[in-house]
Amino acid sequence: MAVVTRAVKGTHDLFREDLAYHRTLLNAARRWLEAAGADEIATPIFEFSEVFERGVGASSDIVQKEMFTFTDRGGRALALRPEGTAGVVRAYLEHGMKVWPQPVRLWYAGPMFRAERPQKGRQRQFHQFGYEVLGAGEPELDAEAVALSYWILRGVGLNRLSLKVGSVGDREDRERYNAYLRELLTPHTARLSEDSQRRLETNPMRILDSKAEPDRKLLEELKVRPMLDFLGPEAKAHFEAVQERLRRLNVPYEIDPTIVRGLDYYARTAWELHHELLGAQSALGGGGRYDGLAELLGGPPVPGVGWAVGVERTVLAMKAEGLSPAPEPPLDLYIVALAAELVPEALRAASRFWPELRVQYGVKPRKPGKALQEAERKGARFAGLLGPDEAASGRLTVKHLRTGEQRTLDIEEVKEWVRGGGS
Repeated sequence: MAVVTRAVKGTHDLFREDLAYHRTLLNAARRWLEAAGADEIATPIFEFSEVFERGVGASSDIVQKEMFTFTDRGGRALALRPEGTAGVVRAYLEHGMKVWPQPVRLWYAGPMFRAERPQKGRQRQFHQFGYEVLGAGEPELDAEAVALSYWILRGVGLNRLSLKVGSVGDREDRERYNAYLRELLTPHTARLSEDSQRRLETNPMRILDSKAEPDRKLLEELKVRPMLDFLGPEAKAHFEAVQERLRRLNVPYEIDPTIVRGLDYYARTAWELHHELLGAQSALGGGGRYDGLAELLGGPPVPGVGWAVGVERTVLAMKAEGLSPAPEPPLDLYIVALAAELVPEALRAASRFWPELRVQYGVKPRKPGKALQEAERKGARFAGLLGPDEAASGRLTVKHLRTGEQRTLDIEEVKEWVRGGGS
């Protein structure tokens, strides 16, 4: 039997520095979003496939090419979640959150799964954190969501950010735009990629998101008019209101008329966050209003707006700017037994500090000089020496490794001294 010593392609282990970056981002997200009134939600890692087929779009690349699907023992079609929004909206409907005070603010974080070609900052198992506001459609909520996504990333130290804001209008606006795109592109069908030829019939707006070179070249030649030119009066007024609120919040943004969302349940506000040092793969996250999603999942109409940020991509941006993760708190105390028979007592002594202080103990006895060296290598602030006299008296000799001050104290006195930083 072969020895398996590698993770599956497109997945990776997180520990030490990489995990510290993730923790830094998620702690920032929690701090900002819960301060704004959001409740954390954790949805299942897998759902019925239909949740994502409806929620992401059955014709989307994610569903057609990238979703991990499987059939359970009961013959039900399931899928690993490729994104977070659909599951959150499903939970809102299933648990009757419509009777809660509206709007309901929810935030989440966790792994997502897409069967795409692994590359730097893009894995088959990746991580996102996101924010969803359900139950109201005021422009203030759009501006709030946009601002929070920007402030969280600025809050971890990112300076080379750009926030791009647009609008995809209302359903009738998109119908007019799709009709315009069909009329413009149909004479050039043969020049489109195979995927875009299919999209020309089903959803022409998605062609504008294509990365295929023939599509990009044709769109540039035809000088395609942007979606913003087709906004109706209500959608236009909503977009202007969102911008006015962003200005009040001092959130810098630029209007990007090329932002589109190819699914019918998206409405009005859409935005993206980019980092200028990441080149062609500059997007860190984005969001939009999705007032039609709840109905597609079988529920009543529920307006919603939300966003998601990719953790791995954002870590790349942090590293590109030379940012370090928030440091872990140092070890408060490292206890070393001076004789082999005292190692069990060192464990007992360490346990009396948990969980108030960060304390470790050595599993092998050491002479005092070696014990102090070991404590310094561990990065401890204090070293504790446990010899026969200390064990007999229930005390501990403790040395402050920065100042060199040393005291023999009982456990409660040690706690007080360590908490006080040695003063």
